[in-house]
Amino acid sequence: MLEYDFMQRAFIAGILIAILAATSGTFIVLKRYSMIGETLAHASLVGVAVALVAQSNPLWVAIIFSLIAAWLIEFLRTRFDLYSDSVLSILLSGSLALAVVIVSVGGSFNTSLFSYLFGSILAVSSEDVWTILGVGLVALGVLLVSAKKLYFIAFDEEVAKVSGIPVTLMNFLLVSVVAVIISLSIRIVGSLLIGALMVIPVTAALQFRKGFMQTMLLSVIIAVVSVIGGMSVSYYFSLPSGATIVLFVIILFILSLLGKK
Repeated sequence: MLEYDFMQRAFIAGILIAILAATSGTFIVLKRYSMIGETLAHASLVGVAVALVAQSNPLWVAIIFSLIAAWLIEFLRTRFDLYSDSVLSILLSGSLALAVVIVSVGGSFNTSLFSYLFGSILAVSSEDVWTILGVGLVALGVLLVSAKKLYFIAFDEEVAKVSGIPVTLMNFLLVSVVAVIISLSIRIVGSLLIGALMVIPVTAALQFRKGFMQTMLLSVIIAVVSVIGGMSVSYYFSLPSGATIVLFVIILFILSLLGKK
């Protein structure tokens, strides 16, 4: 399997994405903000649709649209005091509808868009790998440097504000990093499934009832194992990579529940 260049690229990109998704997912799960992954993935899909119609690079356009959606979510949540789940639901539905309209008008609903919906190993290029590595390292660095403040905010925003932490700024920073990570991930996992890779490994790791850093490390291990196992199954049985990765991580989640019991 690893004799092929495209599989080597896919495994490198997949492992990087697993590390990024699980690390950022730890914060959004603790904030009870799990649906933001699905919402920003659909916003990224709008960017992909625009890029396919305009015949430009889908990755960078997806990042732009995902960032705009992330900032809009935080703005609506804080400025208009709306419930987080309501804002996420509105933008999720609207983004998916807009993406479908754009590709329908542009006549670009083809296998290219399908690969972004469900993920495709074959879609990963050398340029994608280098982009994921470069941008991903920056995103991971930002998360680790801000980990203590984000951890504090995840448990109690009001106390964090009183303690002098710039809560609004840190929330915008977190959703921005998550937006970038999701945009980088949709090639491998797909826009419809990336939310699962951010949430399920963290939820499985929480079953072991360890400390914050141990939980984050466990979630990264679970995500990496899921990516490696899922992509291997995808290769040998000619299945969509995103779907097999998610099914693999669900199996590990079930095992974690059984282990807890």
